[in-house]
Amino acid sequence: MVNLVAAQKPLLHGLMKLAGVTPRAVVVDPETETVINIWVPTETTLNKKKPVIVLVHGFAAEGIVTWQFQVGALTRNYAVYVPDLLFFGGSTTSSSDRSPAFQAQCLIQTLRMLGIERCTVVGFSYGGVVAFKMAEMCGEMVDAMVISGSIPSLTTVGNATLKELGFSSSSELLLPETVAGAKALLKIAMHKQIWFPDRLYADFLQVMFNHRLQRTQLLEALSINNKDSTTLTTLPQRIHLLWGENDAIFKLEHAANLKEKLGEKASLKYIDKAGHLVHLERPCVYNRCLKHFLQSFYGPN
Repeated sequence: MVNLVAAQKPLLHGLMKLAGVTPRAVVVDPETETVINIWVPTETTLNKKKPVIVLVHGFAAEGIVTWQFQVGALTRNYAVYVPDLLFFGGSTTSSSDRSPAFQAQCLIQTLRMLGIERCTVVGFSYGGVVAFKMAEMCGEMVDAMVISGSIPSLTTVGNATLKELGFSSSSELLLPETVAGAKALLKIAMHKQIWFPDRLYADFLQVMFNHRLQRTQLLEALSINNKDSTTLTTLPQRIHLLWGENDAIFKLEHAANLKEKLGEKASLKYIDKAGHLVHLERPCVYNRCLKHFLQSFYGPN
């Protein structure tokens, strides 16, 4: 029987290529067999004068699936790069390091190998943690950040809200094994509830939740990251928090508290009638807000 989710991937990949990006495998470290899959501007669309935007995905799906509605909206004026974090999409490693810092280190090295010196990083959820690490580790590369549904230490808020959401662990929430679990995750992640047939959930589980052991280890590593979190007040970058007003996982109050801790260089914009998956639920509004921030930073182009 055909997997309906897998069957849509060639179409999605074709649309992304039409939008001006193409996949490339970058060998970061041959010794540890660390390979990062990243969608990069095609030769016909690459313009070194364009500002570079790096879109970093969350925990439920690889990069191009997460940012499918943002790529085409940005490629006209920006050089867009969409990496897969380790153990998502085509990115793998034999290293035992599962920390967000290692993810950030691999992305930084990948971007350097692609000749990128400066960029703005857009991070969603788990990708936001990695984005904060990138800014901390390589401030000379990261000019600015846009963060959605994320804080530097996901574990603190996660443990506080898991019980409220009805889950015993972050793995139970983020790595569902059953159709019921996948339904529960989507219900929590979105403000507006959308009906899908059970078969689509089952196909989604088969395609999107491979590398379960390694992804469980990534979640476990977040607790260590929590003990050694980024010192927010030292970050020099402009940071724009772009939030779903009805985010049930990282509520608007968490965004407001984060903005206060980040200081005067931070700004906060929330989008109503949207949950954690704000960029997928209200993509047109999200894209408009994202481009407005980018234009305020880089100027019209």
